[in-house]
Amino acid sequence: DTKDVLMITAPKSGAEVIPFIKTYVNLPTAILFTILYGKTTDRFEQKHVFYIFTIPFLLFFAAFAWTIYPNVGWLHPHGLVDSLATMLPAGFSAPLAIVRNWSFAVFYTLAEMWGSVVVSLLFWGFANEVTTVDEAKKYYPLFGMGANVALIFSGQYVKWVSKMRGSLPPGVDAWGVSLKYLMGGVCASGLALIGTFKYMQDNVLTDPNCVDVNKRAAAKKKKKVRMSTGESFKFLLNSKYIRDLATLVIGYGMCINIVEVSWKAKLKAAFPDPNAYSSFMGNFSSATGAATLVMMLLGRKIFRKFGWGVAALVTPAMIGVTGIAFFALTLFPGIVGPLATAFGTSPLMLAVIVGAIQNIMSKSSKYSLFDPCKEMAYIPL
Repeated sequence: DTKDVLMITAPKSGAEVIPFIKTYVNLPTAILFTILYGKTTDRFEQKHVFYIFTIPFLLFFAAFAWTIYPNVGWLHPHGLVDSLATMLPAGFSAPLAIVRNWSFAVFYTLAEMWGSVVVSLLFWGFANEVTTVDEAKKYYPLFGMGANVALIFSGQYVKWVSKMRGSLPPGVDAWGVSLKYLMGGVCASGLALIGTFKYMQDNVLTDPNCVDVNKRAAAKKKKKVRMSTGESFKFLLNSKYIRDLATLVIGYGMCINIVEVSWKAKLKAAFPDPNAYSSFMGNFSSATGAATLVMMLLGRKIFRKFGWGVAALVTPAMIGVTGIAFFALTLFPGIVGPLATAFGTSPLMLAVIVGAIQNIMSKSSKYSLFDPCKEMAYIPL
């Protein structure tokens, strides 16, 4: 939420910059990280890899709130970008906004990578390491329940922090204060994450009552096949199974971004103030967490009764149905006016609400069904 607030409400920026950041900043960063991660896993044990990649993220988030953001006035090259804007076509406005607000773009990229690295890669990699396929069908939908309970509370924390501006004296940068509280929460939860991981490594994974110690010892002794970066990419490209998984993930990313960028443009128009935007996103996160909890309870029954295939189809079906409803409001403005009046709101706010419902339903089905399906598919690898 914070990364969106920073980038979308930044000077001369908006939701239109998000696709450019994802394509020209996030994608190269993800490729570089993949290469770095591969080389690191070849040299260090998995538990050390966890610390190597988690701690630098936390250090950056702390530095951003307390050092970088308070000095963006002279760190961001507004004068240079204004000069470039007079010489370049209007189509360069989004890339120029990224350069203008470069520290926000770096924060956006690392915040995205935090989710991809710590949640998708390190956590699920650790879960796949200690969980069998049969156990995964039972427990994977539940693994996310704790995270989504936290999402509900973190959403309300974001809302509380965003509303603190009312009690601040005049002249104080309210968003700067909010940012310190938000990043303080991220760093505190990150330290708790590291502490929990260390406790499990030292006390749980060495306990014969919890895991098969002999099996883990044999797995450690087993030599890994080491491949160069080029050989790794060639292997991935030649595997039909992995190509299908990649198509699945890329397809979801494209679909959700098409709708999400359009919705966030409406959201900025409705809430131009960063704290107001952040407060709305706090409620949005809490609603997403609550909806995901419900979907996870249903997810266990879907897995048991219908199997992996049906569970994997729920998310694309949800995105399609709710996406049509959102774009219908955008593409047919003649219908929106009377409809908004009937609901006692403005056309803009109606689009924001419907878009929020679309994102909540899409993300809740993704977290509760799509992600567990994807991770189950990784286990045989």
